[in-house]
Amino acid sequence: MTEPRPEAKVRVSRLRLNDFRNHADLSLDFTGRSVVLVGQNGVGKTNVLEALSLLSPGRGFRRATLAEMARLGGSGGFSVLAEVEGAYGAVRIGTGSVPDEAGRRLLVDGEPQKGSERLSDHLRLIWLIPAMDGLFTGPAGDRRRFLDRLVLAVDPAHGRRVSAYEQAVASRNRLLEARDTDPAWLDAVETEIAATGVAVAAARRETVHCLARLIATRPDGDDAFPRAVVQLTGDVDTALDGAAAADVEDWLRADLRAGRSRDRAAGRTLVGPHRSDLSVRHAEKDMPASASSTGEQKALLTGLVLAQAALVTELTGSPPVLLLDEVAAHLDARRRRALIDLVAALGVQAFMTGTDSAPFEVFAGETEIIAIPDPGEPEFREF
Repeated sequence: MTEPRPEAKVRVSRLRLNDFRNHADLSLDFTGRSVVLVGQNGVGKTNVLEALSLLSPGRGFRRATLAEMARLGGSGGFSVLAEVEGAYGAVRIGTGSVPDEAGRRLLVDGEPQKGSERLSDHLRLIWLIPAMDGLFTGPAGDRRRFLDRLVLAVDPAHGRRVSAYEQAVASRNRLLEARDTDPAWLDAVETEIAATGVAVAAARRETVHCLARLIATRPDGDDAFPRAVVQLTGDVDTALDGAAAADVEDWLRADLRAGRSRDRAAGRTLVGPHRSDLSVRHAEKDMPASASSTGEQKALLTGLVLAQAALVTELTGSPPVLLLDEVAAHLDARRRRALIDLVAALGVQAFMTGTDSAPFEVFAGETEIIAIPDPGEPEFREF
């Protein structure tokens, strides 16, 4: 691989979908500006964004199975191919599935990839979708996944650590349920939980601290989106505030050993970073984000996503690509204008969707507006 170019812009220039969701064969070319995809409900605008989300580590923003993504009435598989200009120059990234073959294929310039981590060398994606509108009022697990996506955007190995930790916790729960388990097995799995758990918590903690610093240093006049106060809460997170990682590992391992009877009775492991939460407050009003109005929650979440984009650019030297599904739904004209201005200032390419082009036509010079046709129509057109 060639050396990365410092502070290179990242742009998707072409996307082709075959048998993906409702798209039998869709080809889109982009100029490098931000993109607004418009069309009636059901034409597959969100499906285009989902296809893009598969070009980064993980399972995409819907976390769907391969069978769910393959078009009904199609071949049984699907393919997504994108041409990307990034830190290492132009590259073709492909992914998809083949009928009767387990797992998802990943290709970079035609070369098969064993894992998805290398995709981050070329393309880092951050998204804001309607399913996230209840992030502040929903379960803590949703906020942990939100945070882990941010960590993953700056540290591609984070996904493996989280997976290893979750598998170790699941193993311990099964061993506790068996009751006649050899204690040596529990000792071994608890050592794994302590090591991977503290690594996961430390990565989250460092990223939250960086995000909080970036938000705190935002210019005072930038008030279109409320400032968020972000903080991790949880036993391991609190322990890391006052002790070295090695000492926290020892404490967690000892707590797990001492708490076996407690956790057996509960039917689950009650301590560890899988119990952490991301606390978000509305800074100006000094109130929990969950107590804010629907519009304020959307504005807070949008501001957090934009801060994520700035942080990824700062830490990696390359801006991410933003996927913003139905982003204008809860934003007034002032905030839509601010959104476009901030996207331009960050130097990122954003892909947005809407049923109507009218809210975006005033930004024609900064975005290209592309109509997604009904799947039965052969052509698309640019406004």
